[in-house]
Amino acid sequence: MAIPRQLPNAITVARIPLAVVFFVLLMMGGTYGIPEPALRWSAAILFILAISTDWVDGYLARRYDIVSDFGKLWDPIADKLLTGAGFIGLAILGEVGWLIVVVILVREWGITIHRLMVASEHVVAAAWMGKIKTAFQGVALGWALLPLHEFIGLGAWTFVTFLLMVIVLILTVASGIDYVAAQVRGSRQRP
Repeated sequence: MAIPRQLPNAITVARIPLAVVFFVLLMMGGTYGIPEPALRWSAAILFILAISTDWVDGYLARRYDIVSDFGKLWDPIADKLLTGAGFIGLAILGEVGWLIVVVILVREWGITIHRLMVASEHVVAAAWMGKIKTAFQGVALGWALLPLHEFIGLGAWTFVTFLLMVIVLILTVASGIDYVAAQVRGSRQRP
């Protein structure tokens, strides 16, 4: 079965407006889904569907050998817009601490800016550690966005959310260090 060559890139680009819609729904849904639980559930489900497309576009590009420099550059940017909207939204609602969010966003956008600056020389694809970090961010944010406190209690939900965010913070910082180290090694090897 042939798929259109631009389908993975179209999926990547679609995550950008989805991030905006998700953020609006999250803000309208309120803290822990109060006053609008249906909007909070909708925001969480939209986020989970949108972050899942990260796997889909990558799979299609590799499976059908249509990996592109556009996809290598814009896929991580689309991911960062979506996860950034989640982190910022949860911080605005007071569900995740701003310190965690700021450290994560500084790492995420610092590396994104670097990728854009060197894009004319070479495209920096996501490394394995960055992919693990993004996957774990998706899982942690999906958990934090779903108003599961209705079923397991606010205390348990808050504890698990905090624990997941600390793990995400550690993975984010570690993958940032790995990225910088790889870039330094690469710059030494380039003429």
